[in-house]
Amino acid sequence: MYIPFDQIDFEARVWVYQANRQLTNDEVGTLTETLKAALDDWEAHGEKLTASGKIFHNRFIVIAVDENKALPSGCSIDKSVHWLQEIGPRLGVDFFDRSLIYIDDRDELQSIPVSGIKNAVVSEELFPDTTVFDNTVTTKAQWMKRWKVRADTTWLKRYFSTEQAS
Repeated sequence: MYIPFDQIDFEARVWVYQANRQLTNDEVGTLTETLKAALDDWEAHGEKLTASGKIFHNRFIVIAVDENKALPSGCSIDKSVHWLQEIGPRLGVDFFDRSLIYIDDRDELQSIPVSGIKNAVVSEELFPDTTVFDNTVTTKAQWMKRWKVRADTTWLKRYFSTEQAS
């Protein structure tokens, strides 16, 4: 059963998928409707899941399921992945590319290849206080609190020297 994202429980389990390019508003509309329909019928072992999904910044798809109502199974989780694997190629989008990190640079979303992080720090494109998106969050509460965080509070902290952090 689909419910709006703002109504899903704070402890709902979330998965964050990132598009390897910015989605157009038309694509966001198509994805939103596709996601709503898929989540409305989403079930695990014949039991409807209470779920939600929303697209943020025309780049990130966040899917949430309220595990207090019914637990998703491995098969149901796989099914959610398959939805994105099916629609991605039709839109020319890869939702599973983890070779990029996303930063919020003065309210402008930018990507940096993981292989280029060191250079981005040296060339002063990435700073300790740069806002980055931490897509490893696992609950809606974590998503709300630490999806957008300072780079030096994530695994990226190893790239900053002590002098830069002060």
